Amino acid sequence: MPRVRRGAARRQSKKRVLKAVKGFYGPRKNQIRLAKEAAVRAGVYARVGRRQKKRKFREMWIIRLNAACRQRGVRYSTFINGCKKAGIALNRKMLSEIAIADTAAFDLLVQKATSVQK
Repeated sequence: MPRVRRGAARRQSKKRVLKAVKGFYGPRKNQIRLAKEAAVRAGVYARVGRRQKKRKFREMWIIRLNAACRQRGVRYSTFINGCKKAGIALNRKMLSEIAIADTAAFDLLVQKATSVQK
C-alpha cells in the first residue's frame, strides 16, 4: 500500500489549529500536538463561560433588586412574591433597570407588591 503524504490537507489542518491557538503561551502556540489539546480545552472553557455568564448576570440583577428593596424597607423575597401575586410580569433584568433608572416607578412597584401581601 502506498504511503499517504497529505500535502495541502495536512498544511491546512495545521494552519487551522495554529490560528485557533494564536496568542497562547509557550509550546502551546506552535507545537501541533500541544496546540490541539490547548484548542480543545479552550473550547470547553469557552462553552462553560457562556453558561456562567448568564448565571452571573441574573445574580447581579438580584443583588441590585435586593439593595433597592432594602432601601425601601422590603425584603427581596417578599417583593418578588408580591410581584407574582400582583401580576407584575417583569423579569429581574427589567426590574433592576427600573430600580436604577426610574426610582419613582420602582417605588410604585414596591408599593403594589407589598399591598398585595397584606
